[in-house]
Amino acid sequence: MTPPRNSRLSSRKQPQQARSTELVAAILEAATQVLAKEGVHRFTTARVAEKAGVSVGSVYQYFPNKAAILFRLQSDEWRQTTALLCEILENRRKPPLERLRILVHAFIRSECEEAAMRVALDDAAPLYRDAPEAQEARSSADATMQAFMREALPKASDDTRALASELIIATLGAVGKEFSERPRTAAEIAAYADALADMFCAYLAQLRRKAGASKPA
Repeated sequence: MTPPRNSRLSSRKQPQQARSTELVAAILEAATQVLAKEGVHRFTTARVAEKAGVSVGSVYQYFPNKAAILFRLQSDEWRQTTALLCEILENRRKPPLERLRILVHAFIRSECEEAAMRVALDDAAPLYRDAPEAQEARSSADATMQAFMREALPKASDDTRALASELIIATLGAVGKEFSERPRTAAEIAAYADALADMFCAYLAQLRRKAGASKPA
């Protein structure tokens, strides 16, 4: 399922005019519907073109292969998640632990609302997970979390902050995926997010105390 090394994931060209932009939007919307209905194993460029009501050639103008379409869907999802993370964590009008709690609630809610698409994209991950584009797309979220940790844990060591950042990102992703695998009510989502946020906030509070105790008065 992994593409050849020279398989292209980037779009062939970027739409310059409103008509082209609308065409790409239609292709991506069709791709979303095909992926959700058919799954990654039955996902083809021809099916996307048919769903969008355009020729296969029109799709190939912008996407060289189905991996490029899937990668664009995943990249858009990454950008949306990163934008959400940045908007919440960079809002210094609220204290760090309150921001973290808001982030957990927003993330878990988003995972549940988009569960079907996320599962399908996870199935498609071998098509692009090792691509340079994928690594670049994830780096922004890591940088934002690291900056947040410098603010939340000002007296902690770089290693401690790096570990806390990695642990929270990994845990959010893993438990969010597992929790969203079946339909959840709004009350269930809120209760789960509260419990998870309590864990993260207690963890950071403990790290703060340890870092403060290790510094001379």
